[in-house]
Amino acid sequence: MRNLNKQKGFTLIELVVVIVILGILAATAAPKFIDLQGDARGATFSGVKAAVETATSLAHSKALIQDELTGAGTISVNGGNNNVGVVGGWPENGDANAGTWGVLLDLDANDFLSATDGTTATDGRIVWYPTADPVLTAAAAVAAQCYVSYVESTDSNAKPDITIDTAGC
Repeated sequence: MRNLNKQKGFTLIELVVVIVILGILAATAAPKFIDLQGDARGATFSGVKAAVETATSLAHSKALIQDELTGAGTISVNGGNNNVGVVGGWPENGDANAGTWGVLLDLDANDFLSATDGTTATDGRIVWYPTADPVLTAAAAVAAQCYVSYVESTDSNAKPDITIDTAGC
């Protein structure tokens, strides 16, 4: 009786084929599990919130200098070429992509969708939300939790409420 020592295992070619197949599967399946678009949108809205906070602080500083801390008034910005409405020294709600915020944030109507209509969807806030296909409404953006909002303050000692919600981005 002959006792042959047989080696058991995979050949190098078999291992390479399996690795190539796993690589192809990973390349096609990974994008479905990694949501980079949502992370990018969330980061964009973090930037929008920071821009709104900075513009709010700068406008309040300008209102302090011009002594516009009581009631409604205006401050001049951009070398005096534009007037921005303030209430209690803080930027007023106004049109989100024109007027006050168009000047402070240098926005045009295509940058972000916005609403200031005071419906229950926006609760009297300015709401900036992403454009999408189909186009979202402010109510849908708030319900989906992907927005930046600004609620003006009439008290010169209290900062406006600036919130961000990117849970649904």
